[in-house]
Amino acid sequence: MTAPLPDRADLLGRVHVVAIPMRVRFRGITAREVALIDGPAGWGEFGPFPEYAVPEAARWLASAIEAAYGAWPAPVRESVPINATVPAVGPEAVAGIVARFPGCDTVKVKVAEPGQPLGEDVARVAEVRAVMGPRARIRLDANGNWSLAEAVEALERLGRYDLDYVEQPCASVRELAALRRSLARRGIRIRIAADESIRKAEDPLRVAREEAADLVVVKVAPLGGVARTLEIVEACGLPAVVSSALDTSIGLSAGVALAAALPELAGACGLGTLALMEGDVTTASLRPVGGVLAPGRVAADPDLLHRYAAPPPRVAWWHERVRACLAELTR
Repeated sequence: MTAPLPDRADLLGRVHVVAIPMRVRFRGITAREVALIDGPAGWGEFGPFPEYAVPEAARWLASAIEAAYGAWPAPVRESVPINATVPAVGPEAVAGIVARFPGCDTVKVKVAEPGQPLGEDVARVAEVRAVMGPRARIRLDANGNWSLAEAVEALERLGRYDLDYVEQPCASVRELAALRRSLARRGIRIRIAADESIRKAEDPLRVAREEAADLVVVKVAPLGGVARTLEIVEACGLPAVVSSALDTSIGLSAGVALAAALPELAGACGLGTLALMEGDVTTASLRPVGGVLAPGRVAADPDLLHRYAAPPPRVAWWHERVRACLAELTR
């Protein structure tokens, strides 16, 4: 399923760098830059965030090479359910954001944003519940920003809104395991999902060994591709859902390919984040219809590549990053 590493000159000759404005500030950025690879097998996306060092970013390049030069595993389902995503916005913005995800009955809400008090998280989650109604599933994503004590306090307050699970409430595996035990002792029924503890860890299986999570949230690019991520999920032995890394439709298509190939899928996936961006690189954008996406390849449109082309200094920056990450993969 994976592809051999390409020649550097061939790879660089296939790179297109784009910068797409965001509808709302997300992860601290207002425009999403990615490098797209027009490969012999299809299009791949390389978009590690700027703060990621080369060893970590190299896995993203491996995923893009798999998409551009290789093949994905065959799907076992024809469609993938998708969740809505609500950034760390004020409650007045919630209804408008949720409306961009028609048919989605699961919502992931960003919480624990640095600089925001817990009261703002409570107000945001309360508004999501009010807008979505009692039957919707609500998930939280803290990106590891709570300490153990903060997580306990927050989930005692937020748990009243009938939460499905909380994603990466604390940064370390040790804290996740301790939080899981603490919530059980308090009778708080909220599942713990691991994200960064899987995709950013040198040992992604530690979460399962230490019983630190009830399920895992996996992203294709940070784990090195669809085939590699399938192997990690199988080795973990925990239920899995798939999420995106703020991708264009090309990157999202890899996430949908993974979700469609998983033997079991533990619920709606976070692959609808294109709704948070002002544009896309294809006329066949991956936007959920009836709350689902279908697996399949996506090709970039030349006019859209031109419209969203990054300025020359940023193109040079991304070319250098591709060189460094390819060198890392060949070590």
